[in-house]
Amino acid sequence: MRQYNVHEAKTQLSALLERVEGGEEIIIARSGRPIARIVPLREVRRPRVLGLYRGQPFAIADDFDTLPADIQERFEGEGG
Repeated sequence: MRQYNVHEAKTQLSALLERVEGGEEIIIARSGRPIARIVPLREVRRPRVLGLYRGQPFAIADDFDTLPADIQERFEGEGG
């Protein structure tokens, strides 16, 4: 991580941002004391949209919640 004083950061902002886009972290200091860190943003996830498939048909199998017998027995405390 390279450290820049405020004046350097102001005059070289575009170049510093290019470096950050490349994955580098930049420290900005005032009077030699670090005060800020510029880091690349992680990809922002979009919030899920509720009701996205509203009104579209779908089917659930009749046996969607049926377990194999050996697993069912373990849940019920038998055979294990």
